[in-house]
Amino acid sequence: MSDSLKDLLRERVKDFPKQSGVYLMKSHVGKIIYIGKAKILRSRVLSYFSEAKDIHPKVRALVGSLYEIEYILTKTEVEAFLLEASLIKKHKPKYNIRLRDDKSYPYIKLSWKDEFPRLYLSRKVHRDGAYYFGPYTKGSSVFLTIRFLNRTFKVRDCTDSVLKTRKRPCMSYQIGRCSAPCVGYISAKEYRNEIEGALVFLKGQNKKILKLLHKKMTLLSDQEHFEQAAKVRDSLNAIKMILEKQSVINEVSEKDQDVIGYFGDERGSLVEMIHIRAGRMIGNQSHFLPQINLKNEWEDAREWLIDFLNQYYESNFIPNEVITPIDFGRELNHLLQEVLKERSQMVSPPPKVRFPTDEETRKLLEICLSNAESHFQKYVTKSEDKNEGLKEIQSQFQLLELPLRIECYDISHFQGVETVASQVVFEEGAPARDQYRRYKLRTVHGADDYASMLEVLKRRFQHNEWEDPQLVLIDGGKGQLNIAVKALMEVGKSHIPIASIAKSRTLADFESKEVKTTEERFFLPGRQNPVLFKTNSVAFQILTGLRDEAHRFAINYHRKLRENTSLESELDLISGLGEKRKNILLKHFQSIEILKSATPLEISKLKGFNLMLAERIFLQLHEADHEPESSIEEESPLGED
Repeated sequence: MSDSLKDLLRERVKDFPKQSGVYLMKSHVGKIIYIGKAKILRSRVLSYFSEAKDIHPKVRALVGSLYEIEYILTKTEVEAFLLEASLIKKHKPKYNIRLRDDKSYPYIKLSWKDEFPRLYLSRKVHRDGAYYFGPYTKGSSVFLTIRFLNRTFKVRDCTDSVLKTRKRPCMSYQIGRCSAPCVGYISAKEYRNEIEGALVFLKGQNKKILKLLHKKMTLLSDQEHFEQAAKVRDSLNAIKMILEKQSVINEVSEKDQDVIGYFGDERGSLVEMIHIRAGRMIGNQSHFLPQINLKNEWEDAREWLIDFLNQYYESNFIPNEVITPIDFGRELNHLLQEVLKERSQMVSPPPKVRFPTDEETRKLLEICLSNAESHFQKYVTKSEDKNEGLKEIQSQFQLLELPLRIECYDISHFQGVETVASQVVFEEGAPARDQYRRYKLRTVHGADDYASMLEVLKRRFQHNEWEDPQLVLIDGGKGQLNIAVKALMEVGKSHIPIASIAKSRTLADFESKEVKTTEERFFLPGRQNPVLFKTNSVAFQILTGLRDEAHRFAINYHRKLRENTSLESELDLISGLGEKRKNILLKHFQSIEILKSATPLEISKLKGFNLMLAERIFLQLHEADHEPESSIEEESPLGED
């Protein structure tokens, strides 16, 4: 930053209001590079232009990249906290602490506000009146728990759309695992009474649920319903086995707690979280923050840890207590508690943030700090291995910079229809899923991978606010590579290194009757022979992992579009059905099978529909079911590219 620009910005900041709010610092291309909160905006932002010699190196780097500062006023400092977290999540500024989206852990969600509640796996906590339990470390354990609760307490396992459109009970009812609310075999009140046991179990009220089930088993036995009583007995035994596997911290406590610890050095800091629900430890999770150097005397743990907690609890479950490894002080503790209170839905009394003062929570913190150190050592070892892999890529591809950011592109279509592309990003050798992008091709018709790649790369690199990668990887051979080089030249990005990866091939030698598989080959512009890596090297795993991820991401998007197109094409054949009504059908019935299972009366109840139109839709959709079968067998379509 020039001195004249710095002086100009300082003068502008002097006119900022003395009020709480959020400030947004932008680069010369208008990209937000830092978002901060302040009780008094003018004083806080002016501190960045201090002439003091001991100013933080990160602040110097930030101010050096600064071009413009904007602000948003809030009524209170609590509102500034809430707004800052949501803006950081949206804009992902370079100089803020950021939690990667791929660190979202699964929760069990009970949609208690629904007429007939259901259990889901959810990766985010929303303010929708539902109950959320977790987070859990593995999605598989969540699915197993949901399956167990569905079977034990007869919780419906069908989707909302199926529930609304079903005309007769499904197989779950036939085998005694559901009470068929879809066809009115049970009232909403009776259904809630049935599944209340699932809620009690998830809340950790173990003695209550065991007592409840034992009472039910005894009642069924007295009524000589021995088969049903045996099922309840099996549920009792299963619950006891689950409870035995959980670590008991406090048998009498019903509080939900998160214990926070951290460990690090000049390579970064790892924040460890232990989750305790109703006195039982259900799991832990770790977050590595590479920009936090704990060996740096300028780092203020109170400042960055509060920023971390503010972002984490923006979209995660808020417990009764948050145990912190340092004492934030009365004012900051109160402020953070007010922020959590504003976000919390089901927490009563309001959540507390505190430093451990009793022996029990001190022991919990010691366990957490010990875990933080152990996981930090594992993480940095793994990171160092990836760094060696990136160095090998740099050496083999003769790159000027270490490829900390690599972007990979893949094209997918089905016989030239619905061509799509994917953009997958790896940062420091690991997936950055929040930066993945999907493209639906606009100008290319038919199966033309070269023209598709040209369009995608042009569209990607017209976004100047996105950082340029140190390497672009294309899924394909020399032909795709040449097209990609041409695209980068046309958008003025010819300085970005590029390579392509060609899949391994299976070759048959008819003379020796042997089948050989070639290695994956990497092609570079201007080089005749391919670059090869050892298949067990970290560099090879990073590059092939990128390619496989790009392929998976493109295929999934392509399948989704094909499913939507299938339903739309069926509806296009119906006369008198305009775009507005078609969109209502698409939104209400999510697949052609669900729509076909609906009766004309059910369709007519939708807004803008009548019985005559509903019957026309019903007849059109079922017309194909009554057509005579063709005597000519058609070839099955080819697989996806």
